[in-house]
Amino acid sequence: MQIGPYTLPNRLFVAPMAGVTDRPFRQLCRHFGAGYAVSEMVTSRRDLWNSLKTSRRADHTGEPGPIAVQIAGTDAAMMADAARYNIERGAQIIDINMGCPAKKVCNKWAGSALMRDEPLALAIIEAVVAACAPLGVPVTLKMRTGWSAAQRNAVALARAAESAGVQMLTVHGRTREQGYSGAAEYDTIAAVKAAVRIPVVANGDIDSPAKARAVLAHTGADALMIGRAAQGRPWIFREIGHYLATGEPLAPPLVAELRTLLLAHLQDHYQLYGEHTGVRSARKHIVWYTRTLPGGAALRQVIHSAQDCATQWQAVADYLDALAARMDRLPAPGDAYPNHTNIATTEGLAA
Repeated sequence: MQIGPYTLPNRLFVAPMAGVTDRPFRQLCRHFGAGYAVSEMVTSRRDLWNSLKTSRRADHTGEPGPIAVQIAGTDAAMMADAARYNIERGAQIIDINMGCPAKKVCNKWAGSALMRDEPLALAIIEAVVAACAPLGVPVTLKMRTGWSAAQRNAVALARAAESAGVQMLTVHGRTREQGYSGAAEYDTIAAVKAAVRIPVVANGDIDSPAKARAVLAHTGADALMIGRAAQGRPWIFREIGHYLATGEPLAPPLVAELRTLLLAHLQDHYQLYGEHTGVRSARKHIVWYTRTLPGGAALRQVIHSAQDCATQWQAVADYLDALAARMDRLPAPGDAYPNHTNIATTEGLAA
């Protein structure tokens, strides 16, 4: 898999997700087999570049290349400036966001709203490519199938983007109108793949090894991008990679492995965000990791009340120690947990 001068180790990518795919999470997904990771979207507004939020999103300390940064905005010149700004700070690939369905983004006609205005979308693409090409930096584009069911224009925009110099396309199999509701459809992604010569990445509802293989077969895509399914389950990349290579399912992680990775993830998270923000923003990750585990509900009450990182971290450590005493390995997705209420009370998981 090639993006410009960069050869990627595999065709499993972690999606850029605002508030989720920060440096600690990207590195964790890479550890478990993601061959490529794109940063959270960075605004093209110059007045926000020096904000703490943007500086955290642009933190790639110790991260293996290629460093890919996603930019978002509605003005072609500003987007070109944002591309140059991020390249100066280490970005090796620039990704244009035309896929985010969030209202706070689309209400400003950024993200997937740009698909409703093809001339503006193309002007932004051309400006960003013009800014990046002299510096040898590839430009990629993430988009949806269209604005609505009546306006599925991904194929037309894909052809225009390829002609403008975009070197890879990622297509989420929903319209902006759908948000994340309903089911992703893959016919449009297959049509995009058939229409262009550059690599195409399929995205949307890829939540299991079997689904990954089916989407690749249906779309002919060159790679897969996984987002929400990796939240609390970053080892999904290892599971998919193993299944695609062997046709055999991989056993779920050991509880001991979960303990090691989760506690290390939390430490990295606290270091990036600091005490006040770190203890609060870590909650969602802990919830995702434990949402289906026995005693998880009791743990979540504790970690939401914790006011400092040390207390929160220790609560998670104690919970996982108690869980390891009852089971060696995490159950496979969908497996039921017998007597989960008793585990929570008898093992002190709520303590």
